[in-house]
Amino acid sequence: NCDVSTYQMEGQTVPSMLRHLTSKITATGPITVAEYMREVLTNPVSGYYVKNDMLGAEGDFITSPEISQMFGELIGIWCVSEWMAAGKPKAFQLVELGPGRGSLTSDILRVFSQLQSALKGAAVSVHLVEVSPKLSQVQAECLARDHTQVCVSDEEGVYRTGTTQSGLPVSWYHRVEDVPRGFSIFLAHEFFDALPIHKFQKTEKGWREIMVDIDPEAPEKLRFVVFPAPTLASTTLIPADEKREHVEVCPDSGVIVQKLANRIAVEGGAALIADYGHDGTKTDTFRGFRGHKLHDVLLAPGTADLTADVDFSYLRRMAGDEVVCMGPITQRLFLKNMGIDTRLQVLLRNCRDASTHAQLIQSYNMLINPEKMGHRFQFFSLLSHSRMKGRVPLPVAGFTHLGLQ
Repeated sequence: NCDVSTYQMEGQTVPSMLRHLTSKITATGPITVAEYMREVLTNPVSGYYVKNDMLGAEGDFITSPEISQMFGELIGIWCVSEWMAAGKPKAFQLVELGPGRGSLTSDILRVFSQLQSALKGAAVSVHLVEVSPKLSQVQAECLARDHTQVCVSDEEGVYRTGTTQSGLPVSWYHRVEDVPRGFSIFLAHEFFDALPIHKFQKTEKGWREIMVDIDPEAPEKLRFVVFPAPTLASTTLIPADEKREHVEVCPDSGVIVQKLANRIAVEGGAALIADYGHDGTKTDTFRGFRGHKLHDVLLAPGTADLTADVDFSYLRRMAGDEVVCMGPITQRLFLKNMGIDTRLQVLLRNCRDASTHAQLIQSYNMLINPEKMGHRFQFFSLLSHSRMKGRVPLPVAGFTHLGLQ
């Protein structure tokens, strides 16, 4: 799937993404890690997300919704429970950021269909924020199937519309700010980890930014360098009380969280963020994945997925006082609080064949085993202050043990 357009450099063939980066660096000097990530992942010509179908067995990563339907079903129950806690508003927008193949939204909509009596009277609509035209096509096939004419829309901000199998309107946007105002439940599952990060190193002279430069020993290779002078990012992005020696900061994630927090504060709703991350403790988490294996981040740019762990302490700081933040808690704890054990028993009881039985247990284990995804993934939520008011606010599903049956 990688870019095959190459050119000769000292007798070697060099892929065009690398050529693009080396000519950029030659012209203007070393680039930030954020700029490197942005180019490699989302460059409109040869960016990894633009060119590849990187999800699932053939791609470079598999996500929780693709491992088990139980995951999406429990998130669906979470969405309905937060809508109920908000007093069952008439309009209910389900918004997913970076929906992958559409598996999560698909599982959630199945739950909505099963809970139709509970959702009675609510005008539910689906809104997907997706930068990749290729993936929006995959999502349309997953969610709308051939029930609908998924048309390219001329409306402001919307580039695709359709109807889901259960008859709900679904729209696609490039940016979260294009999603219509109104009560919304926002979901971001493995969305923030792909946003560009800046990397910083503490030196004797203070914080310095790590940059990507051409290796003087091998002009067709890239390397990391510590930039000698302060940069705008190194002087503005690091809090004065930072204790770590090496820090990664993702300003884009801060901007998006502020937008979500503002909308939740003004219009009600909630956001559920699930990703691998930490609460301000980790240092160097930037890595590449190709064919489910770790891949050198600077090697063959544009042919591998690049990610960094989400710093939830930064998201909390950026959300500010506009909303109530809950978490992060481990995926294991969240799913157990949501009743995954009960759900597994129901599915096993209704299971007719041994291979499905084994698959259910294996996928359950993958999701909650601390050695697998159970502790790597964290759940974090933004809730409106009004939701948490009152003498005894309703407990927030997933973040409190409700003994759900």
